[in-house]
Amino acid sequence: MFTGSAKALHLEELEQEELEQIINRHSTPQQIAQRAKIVVLASQGYSQAMIARELDISRKSARLWRDRWVWGREKDIGVLDCLKDAERSGTPPTFELEQIMHLFAIACESPEESGRPISQWTSRELADEMIQRGIVTTISPRHVGRLLAEADIKPHQSGY
Repeated sequence: MFTGSAKALHLEELEQEELEQIINRHSTPQQIAQRAKIVVLASQGYSQAMIARELDISRKSARLWRDRWVWGREKDIGVLDCLKDAERSGTPPTFELEQIMHLFAIACESPEESGRPISQWTSRELADEMIQRGIVTTISPRHVGRLLAEADIKPHQSGY
């Protein structure tokens, strides 16, 4: 996506101010602050090699973030968004938030309310119940367990 020699980099006054705020804000993640520094140094005429030496990074990183900045601003992408990692490819989430919320609600119910002859929910029973209610067409008990663990929901400890 980003190849060739370094592109001329000119910062508008508002961009410069926003980058400086990002760099100086204590809550800014280190990698975002470093990327902002790359852009600021590039706008001051530093070469990729000089930026790499100054920030103790590779020239490849200096080039990547300088080029990504130029590309992002050409596309009218916001200052902070130009400094963020690109979206990663991969499988999109299988379940909608609404479906996951249904799982959490069921996990907080008594199994008897669903006609289940058990005293506490298991991942297998919850998966079966979601399918039976038509909330999902398929879900593995293991995935149910992961979703509950991520949300720190423990149906076996509920007092109903």
